Amino acid sequence: MKGKFITFEGSEGCGKSTQSELLYRYLKSKKFSVIYLREPGGVKLSEQIRKILLDPQNKISPKAETLLYMAARAEVVREIIQPALKAGKIVVCDRFLDSTLAYQGYGLGIDIKMIKLIGNFATGGIKPDLTIFLDLAVEKGLAHRNRSKDRIEQRSLNYHALVRRGYLKLADLEPGRIKIVKVENDLNSTQENIREIVNARK
Repeated sequence: MKGKFITFEGSEGCGKSTQSELLYRYLKSKKFSVIYLREPGGVKLSEQIRKILLDPQNKISPKAETLLYMAARAEVVREIIQPALKAGKIVVCDRFLDSTLAYQGYGLGIDIKMIKLIGNFATGGIKPDLTIFLDLAVEKGLAHRNRSKDRIEQRSLNYHALVRRGYLKLADLEPGRIKIVKVENDLNSTQENIREIVNARK
């Protein structure tokens, strides 16, 4: 039996972490065997790499940044995602390879084909069955950040606009997999829209 892999994507402050966790709880309440992860992270090494990547004190080149994200991804795929899918479980993940395409590819100018090539190597060819892209205007999303900003969040408004446009392009290229959900002012309305999409795919 093959499991289902659901990922959440979006620009900073779109509510992605909240909405993905709400979906996880919903699926769990429906008695599905489900695992929840965040990227980069999920396992010890990946969480350590996350700290390096998000620390504003670190100066990291675009190439090194891309490879660090891939290294973190390779570990969580090997340790958790691959075994869970083989066991027929649902995996809900806050970010995956689309994040690297949007942030490092469209945002920083790293070659898209190269990201896909390294990404395929890091993931063992695993692709999400469904990706929810939470779309929100960049200015609104960044305004939601009332804590101190991490290394990625501190980048210019123009950079974050490139990331959002990158996501929209990815959704345009893969409309069957990537579903755009406009972020509503009401958190519950957004979650209802997400559940409708997920329930239609069971």
